[in-house]
Amino acid sequence: MPMTVGVGIPNDLRTIAEDARRFEALGVDSVFVGETQHNPFLPLVLVAEHTQRLTMGTSVAIAFPRVPHITANIAWDLARYSGGRFVLGLGTQVKGHNERRFSVPWAPPGPRLRDYIACMRAIWDSWQNGTKPNYEGEYYQYRLTSPFFNPGPIDHPDIPVIISAVNPFNARLAGEVCDGIAIHGFSTFRYIREVLIPAVHEGARRAGKDPSTLHVNGGGFVVTGRTPDEVHEALERTRRQVSFYASTRSYANVMKTHGWDDEAAQLHRLSIEARWDDMAAVITDDMLEEFCVIGTWDELPGRMREKFAGINTQVTLPIDPTTPDEEAQFRDIVAALKTIPAVGEV
Repeated sequence: MPMTVGVGIPNDLRTIAEDARRFEALGVDSVFVGETQHNPFLPLVLVAEHTQRLTMGTSVAIAFPRVPHITANIAWDLARYSGGRFVLGLGTQVKGHNERRFSVPWAPPGPRLRDYIACMRAIWDSWQNGTKPNYEGEYYQYRLTSPFFNPGPIDHPDIPVIISAVNPFNARLAGEVCDGIAIHGFSTFRYIREVLIPAVHEGARRAGKDPSTLHVNGGGFVVTGRTPDEVHEALERTRRQVSFYASTRSYANVMKTHGWDDEAAQLHRLSIEARWDDMAAVITDDMLEEFCVIGTWDELPGRMREKFAGINTQVTLPIDPTTPDEEAQFRDIVAALKTIPAVGEV
């Protein structure tokens, strides 16, 4: 599977159509939107309408606030409208956000996500092939429908499902029951190589799948700018972002891999005390080197090759060119990134 290049696109209904057209013309392979301040599915209708070849997806939509039938229905419509260019990216979020932001009762997220995906695939099978609704899982079920509620078959029913993962359980789940993994940005490249990728491959082998067919997206932070000063400013913003993630106990395995248990505990205490401004100082430059690709636009292709070779099937380019000269350089960077060896090629 060759390396592709993706771009996280601003989730703004007023501008996303033009942004998508522009990135498609610049050689980007896919665009994706996350679920932060806005709905992640709605803007993809505009992306599908105004592009011809771009793959588009959620990176990621939060699964549990939506029951499987709702997500299955949205994905089905987007797959049909886009001509099979939609990728469903799902994530679990942490307990606090599920309970206190989304009003969703908490359960073990890995087993629940497995059940969620199996239920969703049963729904799609029913719509495509007319199979009887008879799915009964631990958390979800699909045992009732009628022609009135069935959207019917589509030309591209095999919708790729990719899940976000930081821990080995979900990485194995991605390999076993999904089409790939969206590696969380809060993952050092050592952690990706030593923990996550082996877990993805283990999951694939359990299911009798060839690991080389899986999508591997994301991972790490790409810190860049046109000048060294811009890179420095971006790095300091990333330092704060890393400190925020590192304070979350759900991500402790990443810190533990490097022996940063004490720093993780300190950051957690600071977060409880709402001392957000003090947290960034805990993240050292050496720690940032483990989490980040750092370099100017000129340096970026080489730096990303060093970090991502043999890990990913898609890399994310956090650059938004605004002038003809910048667009020309952007095209060159995209072309260079597509030559990085993907998983299995090193």
